[in-house]
Amino acid sequence: MTLPRTATTFPPPVMEARRWLEGVNFTTERPLINVSQAAPVEAPHPDMRKAMADAVIQDDAMHLYGPVLGMPELRSELAARTSRIYSGTVAASQVAITSGCNQAFAAAIATLCAEGDEVIIPVPWYFNHKMWLDMAGAKAVPLKCEGDMMPDPWDAAKLITPRTRAIVLVTPNNPTGAEYPDDLITAFYDIAKSRGIALIVDETYRDFHSSTDIPHSLFQRPDWDDTLIHLYSFSKAYRLTGHRVGAVAASEARLAEVEKFLDTVAICPNQIGQYAALWGMQNLDQWLAGERDEILTRRAAITENLSVLEAKGWTLLGLGGYFAYLRHPFALSSADLAPALVRDAGVLTLPGTMFYPKDAPEGANELRIAFANLDAAGIATLFARLEAVDLPLR
Repeated sequence: MTLPRTATTFPPPVMEARRWLEGVNFTTERPLINVSQAAPVEAPHPDMRKAMADAVIQDDAMHLYGPVLGMPELRSELAARTSRIYSGTVAASQVAITSGCNQAFAAAIATLCAEGDEVIIPVPWYFNHKMWLDMAGAKAVPLKCEGDMMPDPWDAAKLITPRTRAIVLVTPNNPTGAEYPDDLITAFYDIAKSRGIALIVDETYRDFHSSTDIPHSLFQRPDWDDTLIHLYSFSKAYRLTGHRVGAVAASEARLAEVEKFLDTVAICPNQIGQYAALWGMQNLDQWLAGERDEILTRRAAITENLSVLEAKGWTLLGLGGYFAYLRHPFALSSADLAPALVRDAGVLTLPGTMFYPKDAPEGANELRIAFANLDAAGIATLFARLEAVDLPLR
């Protein structure tokens, strides 16, 4: 019997992790520390919320279908901003707005892959990418990252077959936080271009990159859209997770194919969310810079508090964006450790097993910490709780 598409993949990991909370009581003295999901929990800037409310009342278009590829003003603004950030050239006609960045990835894969085609993804991988490839009938080909959590482009080249349609990079990476340097991204681009496949670069966490240099130089290539498919999200930058606003930059020909996918899934992106994203880019640069500074402060707090865990055998494997990626010292698998941490330490985190192919040995030793919603004091408390965990060691 042939399985339906949804049965070919695993349950959503974040939802699975939330079920570990059932029946566990947390006290005011030791409340839950939730570092399982990489999403801001605070509402958007008050001025943005007021602008959104005004638009709901005053602009009838907020309640109607809009263009399938997104609001023209937002496409133009994002194209101009992308051109500035990367010192490159991006036209509004090369940008489409999607209902979140996950939909941007799904749309890109829909334009690339037929049944049985292959997509190379560094592991540990972003699990929603793997889930969509499963449901699309495509094969996710794992590209192992070594100790520095950086994928090797030459290892990727060895994995390319006649069925390969794309290589996927996420930078800053989810789950590891690793920030891929320009020369690494460029090497992947050159390999993809030479082999006639796409390079998908997901930069959901771009606004929290630790460097002030351009993230990469791909948009400076005059023919970048022959190879590059670029993904972006407004959710993290402007706290718009509930409004589902993402984007894809690619060739006009590819976006014509993307339009077919989007029209049959959501018809158009959320109008109010699009308006908020446009308003944010036009009015909140200084505020966004402050948000980035705060994330970098929290990142520094990870480094400053790390010694208490290192003394107990923990190892930091990656740090950046919203994430710290750790190797734990315990004898049990992270799949068992993560639920135990809820009960024993009041900490909800995700096990490395959720970011690897089934039974990959590396995942059993790793945990992802999504630290963006903890201030420096909260990070110190988190590390103190982890330091106090008393379980058999490897």
